[in-house]
Amino acid sequence: MTNDKGVEWRIKVEDGPWKRAGISCSMWTFITSFYFKLCKFVKKAWDIGVNDPRKFIHCVKVGLALAVVSLFYYLKPLYDGVGKNAMWAVMTVIVVFEYTAGATIYKSINRICGTTLAGLLALGVQWVASRAGAEWEPVIVGASLFLLASAVTFSRFIPTIKARFDYGALIFILTFSLVSVSGYRIDELFTLANQRISTIIIGTSLCIIVSTTIRPVWAGQELYVLVTGNLDKLADSLEG
Repeated sequence: MTNDKGVEWRIKVEDGPWKRAGISCSMWTFITSFYFKLCKFVKKAWDIGVNDPRKFIHCVKVGLALAVVSLFYYLKPLYDGVGKNAMWAVMTVIVVFEYTAGATIYKSINRICGTTLAGLLALGVQWVASRAGAEWEPVIVGASLFLLASAVTFSRFIPTIKARFDYGALIFILTFSLVSVSGYRIDELFTLANQRISTIIIGTSLCIIVSTTIRPVWAGQELYVLVTGNLDKLADSLEG
């Protein structure tokens, strides 16, 4: 504002109460928006479980398998049998358990074969390296790791290997690297490899048993349900 003498002056009004009210309103809007989004998410998840109860059963099966395999870590008699490698059985259940029984069996076989083959090769390489002397041992282990990891990684680009044994090739690289590198500092390498293979077999066997005995879901059945559902939707759209 300007007075008669042309001097500009301003009136400053404190906005404390209005500002606090605006912040409270914004917080309330955020809370209500989050609540409605949460309700929408819960409803959507509930609808998925109602429309296909097998997905809910699959979640229960995964939880059951993890609860059972974790006993090898919690119970001392079982823990003494596999040692610290009991955690590998838990990790195996997490990465192997799939929605369909066929996919679970496929990944389990790949994991067992990849782990066993890599463990045996790592033991052989370590035995040869230990006989060569302390100076050549790290050279032999490092060279074998480089050659085998490169060769197996290249094999994953082959269509046949990628379609059937891609997961097994990945597990082979992981197991061979862990066993061969750890064996350079660990004296009881055979015990380490044996416990690792044992925990993998325990985890995969448990996954196969739970997946095939408790309301199993087969890929053929899933395909049938998918095709019939799509045909029903097509019929409804044509009638409409």
